[in-house]
Amino acid sequence: MSRDDPFVIVGAGLAGATAAQSLREEGFSGPVVLIGDETDPPYERPPLSKDYLMGRADREATFVHPRHWYADQGIELRTGVAVTSIDTTGHEVILADGSQLGYGKLLLTTGSSPRRLGIPGAARGRGLYLRRLGDSDRIKSTFLTASRLVIIGGGWIGLETAAAARAAGLDVTVLEAGELPLVRVLGVRVAQIFADLHRRNGVHLRCSVQIAEITGQDDHATGVQLTDGSHIPADEVIIGAGITPNTHLAEQAGLKIDNGIRVDAHLRSSHDDVYAAGDVANAYHPLLHRHLRVEHWANALHQGPVAAGSMLGRDAAFDRLPYFFTDQYDLSMEYTGYAEPGGYDQVVIRGEVDSGEFIAFWLRHGRLLAGMTVNTWDVADTIAALIGTDHRMDIGRLTDPRTPLEALLEP
Repeated sequence: MSRDDPFVIVGAGLAGATAAQSLREEGFSGPVVLIGDETDPPYERPPLSKDYLMGRADREATFVHPRHWYADQGIELRTGVAVTSIDTTGHEVILADGSQLGYGKLLLTTGSSPRRLGIPGAARGRGLYLRRLGDSDRIKSTFLTASRLVIIGGGWIGLETAAAARAAGLDVTVLEAGELPLVRVLGVRVAQIFADLHRRNGVHLRCSVQIAEITGQDDHATGVQLTDGSHIPADEVIIGAGITPNTHLAEQAGLKIDNGIRVDAHLRSSHDDVYAAGDVANAYHPLLHRHLRVEHWANALHQGPVAAGSMLGRDAAFDRLPYFFTDQYDLSMEYTGYAEPGGYDQVVIRGEVDSGEFIAFWLRHGRLLAGMTVNTWDVADTIAALIGTDHRMDIGRLTDPRTPLEALLEP
């Protein structure tokens, strides 16, 4: 690698933008090229199902930086162009127009794509997905013309979209295959809180259902047919069936793939000069002692700078605990930690659920794995510190609002 070989970042999202920013902040003066297949500059995704979708933020407010910032920093931003392949031997990426670009170090922040439903009607283009700015624009337009909306999937995107649609005055039905929305992530006790929240706000929540077909005319949806024979009419259908990591470039390049691009704690892939960050990276977590792929905003925000440091030869490692947040109706939530399905044996609540202000904790053998605050502020860092102590919690003190959480940091 010579000084003139650019550091190339494929994927112009939050992880790519923060990596490019960190390269400059850490003193890298060589060429940096940031490539994305969307025409917009890098933007943040949480507003797409929150403030931007609800009309409380404009388009520019979603951007990580103004478009001119990249030129000001000497970062070449190429938007609206796709990378079609990677040659790790020749250290080149090949673009859709046939041009080739050499690299000294390569960072893949290719993100994820919505999981497509393989049911009748969906393959004809019926139903909307929410992943990109343009998707949010289309759904926002639907809010202005539709009166009845069906959402397939009771995950975070489905529930946030439901809350936005209810705020816009639509009649909303959410269809969920599980016994409760978010039950796999949160467990029955906490998932029930979200089910009750949406029902209180007028959502028709139907769980343990199977979709037979999205009905309609050509590519326009008119409702959803269930396997039990019932039909829910709608002016539009939104599909929130999860996402899958965009690993095709990495796979074709011969990188190790395992639920994403498998990378070490330094975000280095199976090829020394190729790194990955964000949704697409299945990274080894030195505190959790396992590989983990996290699909949330904070992961992209903080992994980008770690990848940049590793590309520069620093001893950088990503050891932040997973974190995500949501806002639905009058509920604002922050979740810190990692409690995999079946990986915990106890869920306890600090405070009263009915008051609307409480903290839920997930534990295994008395050790704290994760905490979720609801309308309770400035304690996420303390929860992370408690998880890091890895000692057995005194459950009585943990659930007693009169005991400061900081007091539990010592066993």
